[in-house]
Parts: sequence; C-alpha cells; structure tokens
Amino acid sequence: MSSDLRRKVLVITYYWPPSGGSSVLRWLKFARYLHEFGWSATIYTPGNPEPQAYDPALSKEIPDSVTVIKRKIWEPYRIFKFLTGQKHNDTLTASFVSERKKGWIYGLMIWIRGNFFIPDARKFWIRPSIRYLSKYLADNPHDAIISTGPPHSMHLIAMGIKARMNIPWLADFRDPWTNIDFYNELKLSSLADRKHRLLEKKVLASADAVITVGPTMTAEFKNMGCSKVFTITNGYDEISDNPAIEPVKGFSFLHVGSMSSARNPRVLWTVLGNIASEDQGFRSDLVIHLIGKVDYMVLRSITESGLEDNLKKQDHIPHYQVFPLLKQASVLLLVINDSQNAGSILTNKFYEYLSAGRPILGIGPEDGDAAFILNRSGGGRMIDYNNRKELHDHIIDLYNRYKSGKLITNVRNISQYNRRNLTAELAALLDSVVSKSDAPL
Repeated sequence: MSSDLRRKVLVITYYWPPSGGSSVLRWLKFARYLHEFGWSATIYTPGNPEPQAYDPALSKEIPDSVTVIKRKIWEPYRIFKFLTGQKHNDTLTASFVSERKKGWIYGLMIWIRGNFFIPDARKFWIRPSIRYLSKYLADNPHDAIISTGPPHSMHLIAMGIKARMNIPWLADFRDPWTNIDFYNELKLSSLADRKHRLLEKKVLASADAVITVGPTMTAEFKNMGCSKVFTITNGYDEISDNPAIEPVKGFSFLHVGSMSSARNPRVLWTVLGNIASEDQGFRSDLVIHLIGKVDYMVLRSITESGLEDNLKKQDHIPHYQVFPLLKQASVLLLVINDSQNAGSILTNKFYEYLSAGRPILGIGPEDGDAAFILNRSGGGRMIDYNNRKELHDHIIDLYNRYKSGKLITNVRNISQYNRRNLTAELAALLDSVVSKSDAPL
C-alpha cells in the first residue's frame, strides 16, 4: 500500500473535462468518490482531444484529491472533417455524420479508419503513452491502473504498461468492441476484422479484471472465455438539495443527448403525428423537446410526420442544467439504437432519468437490459421499435393521465445505481485485485 495509507490508481481515459457528454461522466464521478473508499485517482488524458461536446463546468467537479496529467495527442480527424465538410471546431461523435453529407469520400474515410487505424484513430498515442507512463510510474508508484474505452487504444496503453511493469490492471468497457452497433459499418477487410478480434481477446486475457456497464455485455465477454468480468453500471448522483420543480407547460417529451440516424424513432414520430392529426387538443399540448446533436434524418422524420411546429430543439447544455429539465418534463424519452447490440445498451442518462422520477418511454428491445430495469423499478415502459399499436395506446394513456393531473410514477429499487454505491463496488474490486497481486506465490 502507498506510504500515505491511501492506495493510488492511474486511470487512462480519452474523455475528461472540459470535454462533455456521457463518456466523461462515468470516470469523473468515480474519481469524485474514490477517496471515500481508500483510493486516490491519477487521471491520464489527452491535452488536445476531439471531444463529443464541451462542458467546462464539469471541471468544477474534479476534487482536489485527483491528479490530472495531460499529454498531447495527434489524431487524423482534422483531415476527416475537412473531407466530409465539417468545420474545424465541430465536435465529433462516433459514427455521426448526417445522411445528407455522406458520399463516396465519407465511405472512403470510413474504410481507411476501419482498416488502417486499428483499434481506432487514437492509435498514435499508444507508444508515446506507454513510454511516458512507464517512467512516470517508476518515479511515482501506483497500486493499480484502469483503462476505459472506447476508444480501445486506451486498453492497449494499459496492456503495454502491464507487460512492462506487471501492475494490476482493470479494463473498463463502457461500450463493446467488436459488438458495438457501428462495427459492421467500418467496411473491414477479413484481415482487419481478425486483428480487431485478436486485440480484443488479448485485452480480455491480459487484464486482471474486466468491467462492463451491463449484464448482457458481461455475459458476452464470458462467452468469449473471460471469467474475470464484473458488472458495474453507470449511475446517478444523489441530490440532497432538491427543491420542488414545477412542470413545464404542455405534454412534453424530453430527450437528452445525441440522436443520430441510427437512433431515430420513426415509429414514435408516426404515432405522435397520427394522434395529433386526429386530436387538435393533443396537437396543441404536444411538445417534442430534443437537447443535443440531432441528425438531419431525425428532423426530416419529424417534419414528414407533421410535427415541425411541436419541436423544440436545443444544442448541448451543461450537465448541471439537465436534472431540473428532467424533473419538469411530462415524459422522458429513451431511444435505444436499433442495432445488433441493442439489448446491452445502458447509457448514463438512463439512470439520471430514473432518479428524476418522471415516466420514461423507451423505444427499443423489450427483452434488453434497459427494459429489465424499467420493469423492475417501475420507472416506465419499453416498447419495441415496430409495435405501433402498443405505442399508440400507451401514449394515449400517458396523455389522459397528464390531462387529469395524474401523470406520476413511483420509482423503486434504484439505490444500487447511486454513484457513491457504485464507487464502493469499484473500490472493493480494486482492493481484491491488488490483494491477489500482493499475495505470495
């Protein structure tokens, strides 16, 4: 154990404030609470990343107990942006280019990214980081290292350090690797696909423990032969100072976060449009509130359903402003990507939705991880992408409850998703891994 009686863990993450978005929150929050459980965190992150969003206010949440090391990274995204018509200062979201901007250049860039930048475009940071961190850790001993991906280059940095210094290593997967929703869109050759899968298996085999955000991903890794895999989900913060918040005017559907073409709930827009065309009162009350980056195809679907006048759209907002808006909404909209890994998708915002205590309407697989939690917690309902009749009837029920002033929900069984409780699980896992490493052979 470290001389100050507090163990130290080095966290290798691409996403860190002032970057914003859900990819930042998981490890910002873990770092915030770890010191309560006998650990202090050192964050290793790029000084000049390509963020999904900017949220400088998150920097205020970094506790004094956390040391942050930033090192310059080179990435080819400026070239990608130029060739695909994006501005230099546009934020970058994985697999998020409007359908109207896609063409042969975009296809070529995706092919190059998938076949030459393995595992991802941050690969050029791997060797410099291994060299730097090996020296840093020799001068500043730590008890464990954690890598979090995607991008999965972070895992390869940790794996290189593990090979050199034999420090206990936890690999955290916020999303899958070869089973991620856009993997089949990368136009991989058989050689590139084989290399991705070999690297994935090598990471799973080399790490002392593997963490996932949900049970389906955990089961998938176990089926790949990884026995040392554990589930520690995303979560929410307990808010003690929570004054009464009045709902906004109207029957509002609120969605927070990016909505790409793969996350376009066409069935919802169709059903809402049909109800609005038949009921002028419903049309007058309906508000579709989207906060975050929204793809052109989503906006077109809303317009084609005759709902453009019901749309309220905002760009990304600071995270601290989100919770009051969640509390004000009539219905919180959760859309799961219609993809091969849909059943395993559990986002940060899902747990914050639950903590807000407003009815959640999910569009996605009815047998997935999110549906299971919704059913158990009573937080809302998941309806399949193609179940138009059930969706119609459920929205009518929600609207009738809204009109009668009875649109409430009683969420239960969610304390395990409190971020402080989740950090306790993480600290216990770190203690276990380090203790095994310290045990005599």
